[in-house]
Amino acid sequence: MMTEKIRVMIPEKELDSRIEEMGKRISEDFAGEAVHLVCILKGSAFFVCELAKRITVPVTLDFMQVSSYGAETRSSGVVRLSKDLDEPLNDKNVIIVEDIIDSGRTLSHLVKLLGQRKPRTMSICTLLDKPSRRVVDVEVKYTGFQIPDEFVVGYGLDFDQKYRNLPYIGVLEFDKQEEES
Repeated sequence: MMTEKIRVMIPEKELDSRIEEMGKRISEDFAGEAVHLVCILKGSAFFVCELAKRITVPVTLDFMQVSSYGAETRSSGVVRLSKDLDEPLNDKNVIIVEDIIDSGRTLSHLVKLLGQRKPRTMSICTLLDKPSRRVVDVEVKYTGFQIPDEFVVGYGLDFDQKYRNLPYIGVLEFDKQEEES
């Protein structure tokens, strides 16, 4: 039998502080303009809400759901679009908001897809980045934290739909326990 343990990697206060800095930088970069945040569901929902509250320029928000994980701990490499945007992107300053960038496949696919919709500008913002896992190069303008290649949960990130509600980023570890006879 396997049991799951979670070790704190990034505490809540550290997350709050870094998201505050990211919101300030986005506000400075787009001073006098508006930004359109594209939240990649489900994992980015917690992050995009906290980020949007800290951006001082006008913000609009839309949601898109893509996946490449399923119930696995590694990306499958197959990108599946299950919810498209509700609003057009024409002439908007689009910021794609991700919870984590791993292989880069999903984001590379999204950048091509959304680029065809003629935004004025398009940039990527991620809470977490795992550069050691990168297979496809993507340009990330706003990064919260670079992390090592460990499976993380919390703050919107899940394992098989569990642990999204943790207020911190934790490393999911599996303990193999001996069954009692």
